[in-house]
Amino acid sequence: MTAVLAAAALLLGTGCSSGEDGRPTGGRSAGSPPAASAKPGSPTPPKPSAPPAKGAVAVVSTLTEGLKSPWGLAALPDGDLLVSSRDEGTITRVDGETGAKTVIGSVPGVAPAGEGGLLGLAISPSYASDHLVYAYFTTESDNRIARMLYDERRPAGQQLGAPDTVLRGIPKGTVHNGGRIAFGPDGMLYAGTGETGDTGLAQDEKSLAGKVLRMTPDGQPVHGNPSADSVVYSYGHRNVQGLAWDRDKRLWAAEFGQNTWDELNLIEPGKNYGWPNTEGKGGRTGFVDPVAQWSTADASPSGIAVAGGSVWMAGLRGERLWRVPLAGAEPAADPQAFLEGRYGRLRTVLAAGGDKIWLVTSETDGRGTPEAGDDRILQLEVT
Repeated sequence: MTAVLAAAALLLGTGCSSGEDGRPTGGRSAGSPPAASAKPGSPTPPKPSAPPAKGAVAVVSTLTEGLKSPWGLAALPDGDLLVSSRDEGTITRVDGETGAKTVIGSVPGVAPAGEGGLLGLAISPSYASDHLVYAYFTTESDNRIARMLYDERRPAGQQLGAPDTVLRGIPKGTVHNGGRIAFGPDGMLYAGTGETGDTGLAQDEKSLAGKVLRMTPDGQPVHGNPSADSVVYSYGHRNVQGLAWDRDKRLWAAEFGQNTWDELNLIEPGKNYGWPNTEGKGGRTGFVDPVAQWSTADASPSGIAVAGGSVWMAGLRGERLWRVPLAGAEPAADPQAFLEGRYGRLRTVLAAGGDKIWLVTSETDGRGTPEAGDDRILQLEVT
C-alpha cells in the first residue's frame, strides 16, 4: 500500500518531471536562439568557469524527417542508421548520406502504452559476422531485451528475424520505463531501467527496476558485477534513459528527477545513486551524488553521447541540448545549453565519429507540438 501511495504522489506532484517529463510550455521559437539563452523569467544560466576546448555545436544538416515517435538509434558499420518507432513497433533503416528511409520490419509482441513500446536499439559488437540487432521493448507483461537477425537479402519490411529474448522480467510502467541499451567498451550489454513509479523498486537490489544493468550479449550476469548471479550493476535510480562512455571507458548516465533535479551520473559498480531517499546533490552518506544537475524544467534528459571531450545530453521538456565538458571524472566547466526551442523535444544523441553527433527530435510522442517535418534526425558538428 505504501508503494502505491508513493507512486500516486509522484504522478500528482505539480512540479514533477513526470511523463518524460511534462509537456512543453509553448511552441518552438523561430530562428536560432543564442547558445545557453534563457527563457523570460528563468534564472540566467551560469557562465562556464573555464574556456572549453570545443565549446559549441552547429547543425550541419537534416538527414531525414517525417519519423513517427522515434526513440532508439543505432549506427550500422556502413554508416547507415537504424531508428525505432516507440508507438508503431517498427525499425527503419536511414541512409547515412541521402536520408532515404526503409522499414526493415516490426518487432512482434510490442505493446505501446504511456512511455512503453519499442525503445532502445543496439548493434552487436560482432555484427559483421552475426548481423544481430538488439532492442529493449515493452510487452503486455514486462519490459525485455531481445536480439533479432537482420537479413538484408529478404524483402523490405520482412528483414528482421524472430526475437530471441535475452532478458525478460524488467518491470514495466506507464511512466519511468527506462529503455536505453548500449554495448560498452568491454563488449558487454548495458541497460538503463526505470522504477515504473513504484519508488521502492529502485532500492530493491533484487528488482531489475530503477537500475543500470550489465550482462553478456546472451543476457547473463558478468564477472565483475556486484553480485555474481545478478545483472544489476548500480541501483537507486529513478529513470535512466542515457548511457555513454568517455575515452577512458567511464560510464555516464542521464536520469530523470522528480520535482527538483535531473542528473548526470558517473556510474560505478555496486553504488547506490539515492532515489527515492535523495534527489540531486544531497551529500548524504551511502549515496552517490550526481556530477551535474539541472532543474526539471530545463532538462528532463533522455539520450546522451560523448564527443569532443564533452557529454552531450538531449532534453525533452527543456527542449535543448546540454553540453558538459569533462576533465577526467569531473566537469571542466558549467553545463552549456544549445538549440534551445529550435527543434522542440530532443530524445536521442549518438556519436557519429570524429566531432559529429546525430540528434533525434521527439515531437510526435504525444507530448510535443508537431510541426511540418517532425520528427527529424539532425547531424551536428562540435566546434
